Amino acid sequence: MPELPEVETTVRKLRGKVRGRRIERFRATWPRQVSPSIAGVRRAVVGRKIDKLSRRGKYIVFHLDDGSVLLVHLGMSGSLSLDDKDASHVRAIWELDDGSRLLFSDARKFGRIRAEKDPEQCLDNLGMEPLSKCFTATALQEALSSRSRQLKPLLLEQSIVSGLGNIYADESLYRARLHPQKRADSLTLAEVRRLHRAIVTTLRRAISLSGTSFDWAYRGGRMQDELLAYGRTGEPCKRCKNKIVRILVGQRSTHFCPACQKK
Repeated sequence: MPELPEVETTVRKLRGKVRGRRIERFRATWPRQVSPSIAGVRRAVVGRKIDKLSRRGKYIVFHLDDGSVLLVHLGMSGSLSLDDKDASHVRAIWELDDGSRLLFSDARKFGRIRAEKDPEQCLDNLGMEPLSKCFTATALQEALSSRSRQLKPLLLEQSIVSGLGNIYADESLYRARLHPQKRADSLTLAEVRRLHRAIVTTLRRAISLSGTSFDWAYRGGRMQDELLAYGRTGEPCKRCKNKIVRILVGQRSTHFCPACQKK
């Protein structure tokens, strides 16, 4: 699933190309992906100018000139591209006033397109943006200290830290030397600081490399060449040479070094 770095990369690629453009037409082929409906989204966006393109968590946010927004969540296999001749599984198309076409491709159909007059109705429940000034070690400690849940599943809760997914949670825990099953409320201040620093470092590095690409679902990333834990089952830990192991934590595949990340 595209996570914060992949979504941020998409926004940065599209921002300068769609900002100021007016949406002339909209069509979609999979009604379940579109809210409130295909016709409802068409009424909300056609004739509107795109004032700004931003990201909130894993959402791509189109800010329209009437104050409303169009939210796009890429789901497991979604992507947004402009005039991509190689795009497949195209589920929705926005035609812009300069003749270009914005394409939403999604093979597995878990992505979502949503028109909202008030973006806070959808985004208000999201947690801290991990690359914002508000995301501090103190704020992270406050979020974790009152929760007795295992650390890895808690980091995947978008109401805690928005944008983190399976790949970058594993990578951050590895950098911080924290076991994925450690209880969140058992972390010392020093451990929280290590985790905070690891999350920020991991995400910034992934963005600089345009995210992680494993298959056709997300192309162009280079972070897969620098992953330290995720997807490296049986390979030697780059710190201690013990083997990286894979377990299920909260029903999610989890990779870590049992020697460096002691429970």
